[in-house]
Amino acid sequence: MVIATGISSVVTQLLTIREFLTQFQGNEIVIALILFNWLILGGLGTLLARIAARRAQSASADRLALMSLVLSGLAMLQIHAIRQLRDIVFIPGSSVGFYPTWCFSFWVIAPYCLLLGFVLPYSLFIIRGNQADYPVARIYITDNIGDITGGALFSFALVYLVSPLQAILLAHIPLLGAVYLLPPVSSRQRPLVVLSLGFLVMVMVAGVALENRSLTPTEGQLVYYRETRYGRIEVHKDQEQYTLFEDGVPVSSSQNQSLAEEIIHYPLAGLDSTNHVLLISAQGGIMGELKKYNIKTVDYIELDPAVTDVQFRFGLIDDIPGLNIIHQDARAYLSRTEKIYDAIIVNLPEPGTFQINRFYTHRFFEMARKHLATGGMLSFSMQGYDNYLAEPQRQKLSSLFNTVKAHFKNVVLLPGQKVFFLCSDGPLTVDIPAVLERRNIATAYISSFFVGNLTRQRIQHLNQGMDPSTPVNTDTAPYLMGLMFSQWFAKFKTSPLGFFLVWAILSTIYLFNISREEYVLFSTGCMTMGSEILVIFAFQIYFGYIYLQIGIIVTVFLAGLLPGAWLGNKLQRPDKQALVVSDGLLMALLVAFILAVVGFGDQLAISFYLIFGFAVSLVCGFQFPVAQVLRGSDDAAAARTFSADLMGAACGTLLTSVVLIPYMGILPAAGVLVGLKLVSLVLMWTRTGNVKEILE
Repeated sequence: MVIATGISSVVTQLLTIREFLTQFQGNEIVIALILFNWLILGGLGTLLARIAARRAQSASADRLALMSLVLSGLAMLQIHAIRQLRDIVFIPGSSVGFYPTWCFSFWVIAPYCLLLGFVLPYSLFIIRGNQADYPVARIYITDNIGDITGGALFSFALVYLVSPLQAILLAHIPLLGAVYLLPPVSSRQRPLVVLSLGFLVMVMVAGVALENRSLTPTEGQLVYYRETRYGRIEVHKDQEQYTLFEDGVPVSSSQNQSLAEEIIHYPLAGLDSTNHVLLISAQGGIMGELKKYNIKTVDYIELDPAVTDVQFRFGLIDDIPGLNIIHQDARAYLSRTEKIYDAIIVNLPEPGTFQINRFYTHRFFEMARKHLATGGMLSFSMQGYDNYLAEPQRQKLSSLFNTVKAHFKNVVLLPGQKVFFLCSDGPLTVDIPAVLERRNIATAYISSFFVGNLTRQRIQHLNQGMDPSTPVNTDTAPYLMGLMFSQWFAKFKTSPLGFFLVWAILSTIYLFNISREEYVLFSTGCMTMGSEILVIFAFQIYFGYIYLQIGIIVTVFLAGLLPGAWLGNKLQRPDKQALVVSDGLLMALLVAFILAVVGFGDQLAISFYLIFGFAVSLVCGFQFPVAQVLRGSDDAAAARTFSADLMGAACGTLLTSVVLIPYMGILPAAGVLVGLKLVSLVLMWTRTGNVKEILE
């Protein structure tokens, strides 16, 4: 039962995060909020189980069976609720702010997570009813087996083969089977359990059957839907216009000719040679504009093969002579190829996520410059403005200007609805309509709009407004991410300061009332989730968004907990020295990670991240049973240690994802995690008592 619960819970968690990213056009803050709420609610569920611990004799297999059935139904309903309630609670198609996202996610996942947090210690109470000396560490190990199995099942099978709701159904089959086979269920309750099981199966099958209908857009018609390992692809049709959506974000339209002309003609019009062009992502109309130049080869990079299939199917892009489609991460491609281009055109969204930010950093511009011919052109764009350039936007453009200027002699910004960056070591021209006229290249948009609105005065005013003191954007210190998050908050006239202040106060109260062993587990949970996020972000920076490999990292973190917990459980006479040594080892591992990233960066092999993740989780898994023995073996103490681990994991998730990495960078974030463990190390050498007593 415990293993089956672990399998279903991990798959449900991963699918819930993915669903929120799609419905809320999410970034790392959305991911952090979901994980934070998930862990907090799970911790509250374990604390509620303490009430049951006082009446352990009332715990029964009958109730566990019914709770497991309810848990399975809630998983299916949770995904449907996210899809259906999003456009009911909020304006369809609108972006959603920090606090609404947090509140919505909290209440949607609360029923499932509270019950999930309750079930694990409740299972322990039932087992101890028959075996009083059953160790807490054993059920922790058993749960880890289920978590590892669920993570591997999702990462290597379900994400490739089935839709989200089909994955929910398949992941809960072991749990439903365990409920049916549960031996202790009384003969009096067996008919009720069987009837509930049958009803639940019908509900879940109906939920799968209604999956496509749950994705019907509020405007237009859904004409295509597919889940891939990289995300969700949808095509909406509104009259004669087709729009491609990736994870809820519109990325290509069949009727956006003006943008297609700007993307292509701004960088190519002034070049003497356009034989070889590298295009990173494309949209409707781009290929038609490329045909107007004497181009021998167009290397078009798109990570997801399903995206290009859809683009061709619905006429969003056309096949042109010399077109070569490369399904690979663009940054990884540049790191390996020796090909030289006359122009590199980056057609990507703004750096609102770490995945996209890596294409606007000092290192990426350095790589792009090495693959450009003499006088070659790099072009990319940011969201523009009409008449007034707000300060946050000016800082964003200034950071990009300073970053790219370190690699190119000439950089010019062209204002408009999108601000285009033209970067080259050769001369740059802004009189693009005249150049197009001389080359007999006809345009429907640029010749009229450019002349009337993109004046030399506006161009000069924008370029002179760049602030040379604005920090550059780097891989490990993503200045743009902090700005983008600040803009997100400012858009809704909110600030996360109040949220963090309240959470800091509540966390302080909690920490002042826990034992030092519980603080060790709190800091361990914080270290585990914080380290996992650090590894995933660093891995994304240097290797790109390769879903399978990131799934491997998550699974490796889960896998390390199992042997660690086993070793801790087998340790004879565990004492505080074991916790002290393991705390020191965790700090040493994180320091080694910092030194390796600083010293070698993208030279590090994939195996380094896997070994580091496994080592950290191994030590963290070791600490749980040791701290549990030192804290006490009664049921109430078991519930408190489970809660301390989950509360720490929640704090580590929120602190690392939302505050430390966006505003400070990867390396300072790792330093803060080391500091938390240093406090744990100090506390273990103090006299017995809770944190409040130790401080007093």
